[in-house]
Amino acid sequence: MHEAVAIHLCKKMHAVLQEGWAQALELHHHFAMALRNGTLYRRCTLLVYFGALGLSLAPASAVAQAASAQRLRVVGGLASVSQYTLHEEPFWNQELARLSGGKYSASIVPFNQAGVPGPEMLNLMKLGVVPFGTALLSQVSNDHPELGAPDLAGLNPDMPSLRRVVGAFRPYLERTLRERHDVELLAIYVYPAQVVFCKQQVKHLTDLAGRRIRVSGAAQADFVRALNGTPVFTEFAELMSNMNSGNTDCAITGAMSGNTLGLHRVTSSIYTMPINWGLAIFGANKEAWNALPAELKALLRSELPKLEAAVWTESERETSEGVACNTGAPACTRDRKGAMVEARPSAEDQRRGREIFATKVLAGWLQRCGSLCAQVWTQTVAPVTGIKAPAQ
Repeated sequence: MHEAVAIHLCKKMHAVLQEGWAQALELHHHFAMALRNGTLYRRCTLLVYFGALGLSLAPASAVAQAASAQRLRVVGGLASVSQYTLHEEPFWNQELARLSGGKYSASIVPFNQAGVPGPEMLNLMKLGVVPFGTALLSQVSNDHPELGAPDLAGLNPDMPSLRRVVGAFRPYLERTLRERHDVELLAIYVYPAQVVFCKQQVKHLTDLAGRRIRVSGAAQADFVRALNGTPVFTEFAELMSNMNSGNTDCAITGAMSGNTLGLHRVTSSIYTMPINWGLAIFGANKEAWNALPAELKALLRSELPKLEAAVWTESERETSEGVACNTGAPACTRDRKGAMVEARPSAEDQRRGREIFATKVLAGWLQRCGSLCAQVWTQTVAPVTGIKAPAQ
């Protein structure tokens, strides 16, 4: 079955839910019998699932029909971390109404509390199930590896490097989301530097050999394997339970988000080389975006860059404060102070990190993605980093 036809039937199934669950199940059965594409079947099942539960994730057509209400429904980033609590949630729940004089409003829920699978976010936005959503690039790049280019493990050792790379990649990202995924890019968010929390002491990269290390994506896994460590893929929400189970020796995660989770209570050493950062895109389904009044679109185009800038500033600040809180330093302004020992990367570690990126991480990414990624890299990131794609 052609993908466009499958998506049409999938949307029809969701609409039928409004009239009768039995009728939707019958249509879903015929869809499953006709469709031999497991990925599309999984996504359609998710679509029906969300409709059956009555979640506030309406398809784009429903957004268009409800435009008169002028209330947006937004799926945000990770719950509990500062990007969401200090920036996303206040903007949508309060600031939008204030900025528009009460004419427009929104409600937001973090994706990991709404039951939305992170790796499926971009696909659900394309279908219109999630009209306005936040997708972690580390998760959606499992299906779309070319989107992981700007935040590969070992690429950006500091925030200025990350800003240059994202600036160079952004035009490609905007065009690709619009043309291939029917998503309008509205903002790019960044989480604090992803550093290494370990139960046992770590002073140098070489100390990570032989350890089981939590990772969130394929590029981090390539980096860990290059150090002779064992990557353990773990969702953010399951990180603490995994560490407490004894299944994992170390975890790569944000300096402050790790503190928020309580990692400082179960680990003793924090190695502060930024393995990567954690980028997220905020966008709108094309049909949902086009259905908005011109005035609201102009307001969002004006205000979301300010929200993005605030998130980036907070991310840079939280990288430093996260380390301070985990180590119990005076610079920590929060109550959750630990007593971890900080290890900063030496010049040799920094050299080794660049080498691992160029020879292992970049090569692994290109192998998973092929000629498309080689072309994307050459046209976007290579000119600002000086790192050429290895011959395939």
